[in-house]
This record gives sequence, C-alpha cells and structure tokens, in this order.
Amino acid sequence: VQLVESGGGSVQAGGSLRISCSASMFTYSRLCMAWFRQTPGKEREVVASLDSDGGDLTWYADSVNGRFNITKDGGRKIVYLQMNNLRPDDTAVYYCAAAHVTWAQCGKAPWEYWGQGTQVTVS
Repeated sequence: VQLVESGGGSVQAGGSLRISCSASMFTYSRLCMAWFRQTPGKEREVVASLDSDGGDLTWYADSVNGRFNITKDGGRKIVYLQMNNLRPDDTAVYYCAAAHVTWAQCGKAPWEYWGQGTQVTVS
C-alpha cells in the first residue's frame, strides 16, 4: 500500500503546476488525504486536505488559500493539487499523505501513509 506522487518540476513565479497523488491500492472510502510541503530546516506543513468520502469537504492553509485547489478523481483514486500564481516561497518538496479517518478526525489523527515526495521549484 503506497502513495505515488508525480508532476513536480520547475516553474517561474506567477505560473501554475499540478501535482498528483495516486492511491490506487487503497480502500478509498473514509480516507482523508492531504498535501504537505517541506523545505530544508523547516517542519513539514500541511497545505490542503480533502475528504475522499464524497462531497466537497476541503481545507487550505492560509498561505495557499485562493491559489491552490485540491481535487480528486474518485474513479482513478487520484488526488490532485493545482497550484496557481506560484511564488518562490512555495518552493518545497511536496508530500501526499493519507489516513483512514473521518473528515472530523482529519488532521487530528496521525497520518498513516506518506508518498515519497515531489520537488516543486519556483523561481
């Protein structure tokens, strides 16, 4: 059981990038998924989360609200993070995470699964 990220890369400030997280081996119901990011010397921070159980339950960190959009393709069990109007301080390794918890518990219970990370560089 693993999460597989893809789609990172380099982009100029103001540009857009979409990264993906495949959870194809998961039992998709009651799964909270999130994107984190980390830069050297700093703690990993959550930037967006999503409830895979249906509906439109999402959460965004203030730093990305209005610029990033987390979505899912339930049939293919993929979660996307569309990043718009990127800034140099968005540069980080982005990680996908998941936990078999309800939305009420999302972010409170420990994250059970992590991807390997994908680098996003904004210059």
